[in-house]
Amino acid sequence: MFTGIISGLGRITRADALGSDASHGKRLTIAAPPGYLDDVQLGDSIALNGACMTATTVDRAAGVFTIDISAESLARTAGLDTTGAVNLEKAMRANDRLGGHMVSGHVDGLGTVSHFAPVGESWELRILCPRELARFIAYKGSITVNGVSLTVNRVTDIANDVTASCELSINLIPHTLANTTLSELKAGKRVNLEIDLIARYVERMLTAPKAG
Repeated sequence: MFTGIISGLGRITRADALGSDASHGKRLTIAAPPGYLDDVQLGDSIALNGACMTATTVDRAAGVFTIDISAESLARTAGLDTTGAVNLEKAMRANDRLGGHMVSGHVDGLGTVSHFAPVGESWELRILCPRELARFIAYKGSITVNGVSLTVNRVTDIANDVTASCELSINLIPHTLANTTLSELKAGKRVNLEIDLIARYVERMLTAPKAG
């Protein structure tokens, strides 16, 4: 489990194919901030842009670690198939503060940035959500974007669109932009989305057949 509070900015420095065709995944080499790996052990879970991955090697002296990502995961995430900056979060401990919200590290779908512009001292981020996730997006609810726990400020339903059925709006403060990769977003860019964990269970309870 994670909280959506980014604990470091990393960079994918290598993305090596694990095979010769599309059915194979990749081995990613990630450079971490100084000292970030001091308490990381082989096999630990680290979220990259909101996707939970397993550390397959850890080189504390060099400040790098590797993860193996399957073709399935590559097809269902954005920003993990090539070199570039990534948001990092270590799995939470049982005694950690829950600064964001309960995040599983499982990407539910890909959104598309429709608008990203300054508003006063902050920035407004709007994202088109895929149809299958739209019903889970709520005003003042929680959403994870590229691993960052954020609050939805507005939800606009869209009719007659085959790919997206809502657009959500989020306000990003300068601190968030300075300490995550969200500052690199622009219109048209895809982002990893994870819906609120509680919303999943609420939907299941409301839609599952009743016993008997």
